[in-house]
Amino acid sequence: MDADSRQQGPRPLFAFLCIYSLIASVPVDARALGLNSVSQLDGSLVYLWPLPSNFTFGDYTLSVDPDLSLIVSGSGGGSAIVREAFERYRAIIFKHGSWISMLKLRVNMVYDLSKLRIVVHSDNEELQLGVDESYSLMVARSDDRSIIGEATIEANSVFGALRGLETFSQLCTYDYLTKTVQVYKAPWYIQDQPRFSYRGLLLDTSRHYLPVGVIKQIIESMSYAKLNVLHWHIIDEESFPLEVPSYPNLWKGAYTKWERYTVEDAHEIVNFAKMRGINVMAEVDVPGHAESWGAGYPDLWPSSTCKEPLDVAKNFTFDVISGILADMRKIFPFELFHLGGDEVHTDCWTSTPHVKQWLQEHNMTAKDAYQYFVLRAQQIAISKNWTPVNWEETFNAFAKKLSPQTVVHNWLGGGVCPKAVAKGFRCIFSNQGYWYLDHLDVPWDEVYNAEPLEGIEDASQQLLVLGGEVCMWAERADASNVQQTIWPRAAAAAERLWSKREVISTGNITLTALPRLHYFRCLLTRRGIPAAPVTNKYARQPPIGPGSCYEQ
Repeated sequence: MDADSRQQGPRPLFAFLCIYSLIASVPVDARALGLNSVSQLDGSLVYLWPLPSNFTFGDYTLSVDPDLSLIVSGSGGGSAIVREAFERYRAIIFKHGSWISMLKLRVNMVYDLSKLRIVVHSDNEELQLGVDESYSLMVARSDDRSIIGEATIEANSVFGALRGLETFSQLCTYDYLTKTVQVYKAPWYIQDQPRFSYRGLLLDTSRHYLPVGVIKQIIESMSYAKLNVLHWHIIDEESFPLEVPSYPNLWKGAYTKWERYTVEDAHEIVNFAKMRGINVMAEVDVPGHAESWGAGYPDLWPSSTCKEPLDVAKNFTFDVISGILADMRKIFPFELFHLGGDEVHTDCWTSTPHVKQWLQEHNMTAKDAYQYFVLRAQQIAISKNWTPVNWEETFNAFAKKLSPQTVVHNWLGGGVCPKAVAKGFRCIFSNQGYWYLDHLDVPWDEVYNAEPLEGIEDASQQLLVLGGEVCMWAERADASNVQQTIWPRAAAAAERLWSKREVISTGNITLTALPRLHYFRCLLTRRGIPAAPVTNKYARQPPIGPGSCYEQ
């Protein structure tokens, strides 16, 4: 068994819709479906990203009414999350229509699709790890075999409905000749669900500050690829931009007073993300990567000349950590909290007299103190009802001592997740050789082929791999180029994390995936996301010469 079978799909659409779809359509694999209305594109491919789990199609072209209306039903159909998403996607779908042209079309045309029906069975809007994101999507026309000329999304949760809306929006294509929005290859019947429950993007706002508006744009773009976790690496040794009411001097570690996030900013980001089905996992990296903390509280440094790791010998250090986590718990409802724990160099502890004395009094080596610090921080997080996530160094150094709740975050290389799950830990895959987006020389196909379950054959152990995450470290990225660095390579990982392994891992991906990734990159740019060309030697570089978006 693979991780593909983790989630149950939504209740089937009405039986006659399914029967109609199967009669009018032919089941196909990833290469047998496409939008052949665009002459430059390979008509044998399906231009949906990420690729849905199961789908069938027909051979009709349907027109979509610019006055497309929403009909909701089910316990969760009336959710503001659903209604606001419908308005967002309607604006995307009909972006080209001016009011003058739409008025003319309304007078002269009868449309095949005038309604979008969304059925949501649960009114539970809690967004946590493993929330049901499955959905069914039916797009059919009214004729003598079906009385329904509408699109229908059915989902068990509002978040599944969001994923269905994204897929529906990708089916809708603007036709420049008729100046209408059309759905090709109808009728469509799609049943879809994610392969992994954790599909993340790390965003580093310590090395370079990113304005709230830029973070929101990144979150919006994540929803287009069905990513569902923003790992917010808020603070690091370079800067501490977050307001912490319990210790208000901490954000003196910000670069400037204008490069900060208030509590209200953080709430706004979390709420914005939730409306798009995206969790925000905050990170407070301890005990290393924390020099900026001492700008506001110098006692957190071992000394004024040796400033990290944080001072392990003082209870004040752990009081501050507890205060930070208490304040952040009011902002971040996601069950996972990242405590870092990577790249801890303990020379300051062994060279600073009072810390060295503390180590001797407690009969500890520097390695013992590293373990002590990580475990004490874990207990603080657990006491606040968080599940701790730690970078893999903690597992590599003292796996037997870690809390059994720990989620091990792989980054250094391959083979870590197999070892972690074999010991009963859950794991997140972020192998830096493939999924570190600041490594600009990693081509799209290596990102695409990186497999979170590599080396894990046992079915029960496969289930312990929560998923994976691409990491946007920001030493050389800021608001001027961060999106070009994220996209489109993050989309390659997004399909790996969403779609069936056996479908996307077979055949020649240069033929089956690359044209589709070109298309998705162009979809991003049409939606205002400055995604870089797919096949540049170095990521985020501009095009090397004239050419079509669909070939760069």
